[in-house]
Amino acid sequence: MATFLYYYLGIAINNSQNLKQKSLFNLLAVVSGVGLLIYFKYFNFFLTSFADLFNTMGLKVNPGTFNIIVPIGISFFTFKLISYTLEIYKGKMEPCKDPIAFATYVSFFPTILSGLIDRPNDFIPQLQKERGFNHCLAVDASRQILWGAIQKMVIAYNLAEIVNKVWIDISSHSSGVLIMIVILYSLQIYNDFSAYSNMAIGIEKMFGFKITKNFNYPFYARNISEFWKKWHISLTSWLTDYVFMPLNIKFRNFGTSGIIMAIIINMALVGIWHGANWTFIIFGLYNGLLFIPIILSGNFLKKKKLKPNQYGLPGLRDFGKMLLNFLLVTIGFIILRAQNIGQAWQYFSGIFNLSIFSVNFSQFRFLNSNVIAVSFSLLLIGLEWYAREDDYAIANFGLQWYRPLRIAFYYSLIFLIILCSPDVQNQFIYFKF
Repeated sequence: MATFLYYYLGIAINNSQNLKQKSLFNLLAVVSGVGLLIYFKYFNFFLTSFADLFNTMGLKVNPGTFNIIVPIGISFFTFKLISYTLEIYKGKMEPCKDPIAFATYVSFFPTILSGLIDRPNDFIPQLQKERGFNHCLAVDASRQILWGAIQKMVIAYNLAEIVNKVWIDISSHSSGVLIMIVILYSLQIYNDFSAYSNMAIGIEKMFGFKITKNFNYPFYARNISEFWKKWHISLTSWLTDYVFMPLNIKFRNFGTSGIIMAIIINMALVGIWHGANWTFIIFGLYNGLLFIPIILSGNFLKKKKLKPNQYGLPGLRDFGKMLLNFLLVTIGFIILRAQNIGQAWQYFSGIFNLSIFSVNFSQFRFLNSNVIAVSFSLLLIGLEWYAREDDYAIANFGLQWYRPLRIAFYYSLIFLIILCSPDVQNQFIYFKF
């Protein structure tokens, strides 16, 4: 239903005779998209939150909640729909006159469950032109899908086994263990989501589509601004274009304070986008606050290219910034991972106590696949450093090798996937967002 509504709204915006009529149709499109998200993802959350507020004031309220079935991929396809009409409204593209092509753009199966948020002016034109089989692109796509499978099946799945054991019973683990686990969770969520993005992009390449990458090695970011330009790029660039930039223009008379307000609102929306939970809102606000020192220092809009030293490694100063930023991002991931504010507080309380130097590995029953996952995740960090100019970690790895050796390498990765795949499967983390 939403697909057909936006199909006709796009045509109506384009055919409008005056600016007032065009703005009215555009407003209808934006309000309809936001309304879909509020109803399906946040309606029950707002009901219970207001009830809790009234209860704390002594007013007894017992609201009923609705059994709302959330459509698959609503967070992703709603943003696609909104950007489609906004681009037409701005005059940056013509409306799609082919309903099949438009419906394919909205619900394209590789990205509907967990992204990317494809831009209409990039993706729809590719749907409307003839595509032939491209052998080189298909081979590259196969490598990217294989690498995504390694990230998910070998690394993310097995790290999840270790991480989940601790989060089930936080209080029984020492501070040292909790610190180790939150670092592993950062690696887990990155590999989990990056895996899906790599496989989705690989499948799109198989069909002849050229898609930009969704992750650009974010753990090499030296500050939070760089991090969010490299993490879930399709979401952050969407919010930058359609939320932050308009707010920044609106608040320009407030100077630096206006930029800070625009960033805080933007990052709060990043958090809310993840779901209806106060932890997501706090996660967004926390990341927004991390921008303030960068804005006040005047480095917010400056782009500083990362230059390796004479040994091909990051310099000591850049390395220190990377570690600090990783630490700050990891703290935020505690909030993102927690089921509620109480659990997040419990985790932070568990970290900051006298058991910080105690790591009792006897509490764990590490499987060989878990050890391989931890080792591979560490290896991944080094591999990604040397592949940081490529679309994914093994895009150009081994291409100059003798062909039998190269094939043996790919088969060894497939064997590793079979060897390390756990018996109990878990879904991609971003499916729930």
